[in-house]
Amino acid sequence: MAGGTGFEPATTSLGGCIDWQNFRDWLTQKYSKQWASNTFWYAKKYHSMLNGSLRDLDTFSKSKKNNVLKALIALSKYLGVYEQFKLRKANHGIKWEKQDALESFLRIINSKEDDLMKWVNTCISVLDESKATFIKFVMLSGLRKSEAIKSFNMVIKLHETGKLNEYYNEELESLEHFKYSDEFLRRTKNAFFSFIPKRFIEHITTCQPISYESLRKQLNRKGLKVKLNKLRDYYGTCLVYNDIIKEEVDLLQGRIGKSIFMRHYFSPNVKDLRDRVLKALNRMIEEYLKEG
Repeated sequence: MAGGTGFEPATTSLGGCIDWQNFRDWLTQKYSKQWASNTFWYAKKYHSMLNGSLRDLDTFSKSKKNNVLKALIALSKYLGVYEQFKLRKANHGIKWEKQDALESFLRIINSKEDDLMKWVNTCISVLDESKATFIKFVMLSGLRKSEAIKSFNMVIKLHETGKLNEYYNEELESLEHFKYSDEFLRRTKNAFFSFIPKRFIEHITTCQPISYESLRKQLNRKGLKVKLNKLRDYYGTCLVYNDIIKEEVDLLQGRIGKSIFMRHYFSPNVKDLRDRVLKALNRMIEEYLKEG
């Protein structure tokens, strides 16, 4: 590809001419900002694999292989050649890399709750009030990073316009993400609702909106890593320890599986679930967080 803006069209026989700027716009409209950015980067770097050998994929690390595959699939769909690419992938015997049982076991035994809680409380003590509150919010909501940022900022914005009740159900003490499908409901990753204590929502309304970059930079200046994704894992584990069953945790974290049970028979009592989840969250606040 030539120099200049970096968005000059590239030619590939399988998909013809690639308009990189249009492809980036297409990704941004369909996916979260970070996912779109990562996918664009991998697609632009490895787009030649649409026509060339796919064997090099097997030389990559598991995570890199999966990221490149996702990017090539997205690019092939954009170009309208997905079926041809899927056939080439099958003919090459290329499969997704999954975490094996040993890796899962090692991740579990190497997970140190005390270290994570130390990180949380260090963040609370050194970050400005809005970002410290956001760290607590991620821990209490179990949302993915991008979902948490959208939700946190939406609470602030809607409160300022007097419309918070359109998002936060005070009776259920629940943020109803499903009402904003364009923001929270995607093809594979969804967020339907989150039980959050009313007093904590009221505290969020006193904060300033945040961005991931501003949070990352402030953490870096304080010598701290970004561990938001670990908080999502902790949230799920904590709920299970507090007698919330796996199917309920899956529902709270936006996972409705393909099983017949989850799709047709699982129907929890929402108010009962609220009471049990809020009890678990209040225990988390008392044990680990400085009250906001």
